[in-house]
Amino acid sequence: MKEQLDKTLDRFETLEKQLLDPAVHANGALMAAVYREHGSLAKLATKYRRFKELNTQIADARQLIEGPDLEMRELAEAELPALKTERESFWNELLDMTVGGEDANRARCVMEIRAGTGGEEAALFARDLYDMYKHYAGSKGWKVEVLDLNPTELGGFKEIILGVSGEGCYRELQYESGGHRVQRVPETEAKGRIHTSAATVAVMPEPEDVEIDIKPDDYRKDLFCASGPGGQHVNKTESAVRLTHHETGIVVSCQDEKSQHKNMAKALRVLKTRVYELKRKAEADKRASERKTLVGSGDRSQRIRTYNFPENRLTDHRINLTLYKLDKILAGDLAPVTDALIDYDRQAQRSLMGTVE
Repeated sequence: MKEQLDKTLDRFETLEKQLLDPAVHANGALMAAVYREHGSLAKLATKYRRFKELNTQIADARQLIEGPDLEMRELAEAELPALKTERESFWNELLDMTVGGEDANRARCVMEIRAGTGGEEAALFARDLYDMYKHYAGSKGWKVEVLDLNPTELGGFKEIILGVSGEGCYRELQYESGGHRVQRVPETEAKGRIHTSAATVAVMPEPEDVEIDIKPDDYRKDLFCASGPGGQHVNKTESAVRLTHHETGIVVSCQDEKSQHKNMAKALRVLKTRVYELKRKAEADKRASERKTLVGSGDRSQRIRTYNFPENRLTDHRINLTLYKLDKILAGDLAPVTDALIDYDRQAQRSLMGTVE
């Protein structure tokens, strides 16, 4: 945790310097990116800065207590309990704020929902998940933007990619990464049999432009005609964009907009996010043993949750949570689930980190 906090504070102080740099002010896009990142780190970085100041003050007070000056010793002894109490308070706040990893306080993320096994029923379930997240985001005051989608003829989604922005969005939504299984009777099932199908969700923190720089030479750009369900052309111009990143082999396509320029901008956002996520995962793997007990692994192959419609039941398998109000959860009342996951992660973090001393 200390390494994570030191890294955050170093980054915050670098951004503070950039905000005073005339060259940064001259570049509007860069300035906006610096302001966004600075704002997202400010709360955590300033608390940690104060925590470090308290550590120094406590160390100084202890030195005075052991020194020869009686008056200074008495002043230090009187001041020390209040300093330790304040430090304990800041430590608890820092523990809570760092639950979910070093990207937990980001205010932008990309969510990818994909239909898994189950054909059209899986695609309809992917649509249900999208609706659930959209309603939940609305209740939190977050903004949701469709970056790309691949719909089916019956109204489902083979894939939909979303950009979500708002305070705390990644902190909460990161726990949705993994495999989601649904058990219900499809509308097309004449005999009333329960079918099982699945969808996968991936939630990735979206980096700022100042954090990851992808130049045009770093990827291949291909243009093609956008198409909808059944292969019908949305338009006959080559407005859809496909980007292939040379170094990682990551491929991103976007065809949701009629404008090639808008599709290009969205595709680049997703590409940057996926490249950043790849590098972030590589770093996280080095510290995997530290987080092996925590729930936010983000492994898309891991089955994390079951949605059982006949029983109106949702079960999160990671923390053995079962709630019999699936209808309300799918309508956007996801807080009981996310709160339980965050609390589980918080308790595991506390157990791992111990006390302030």
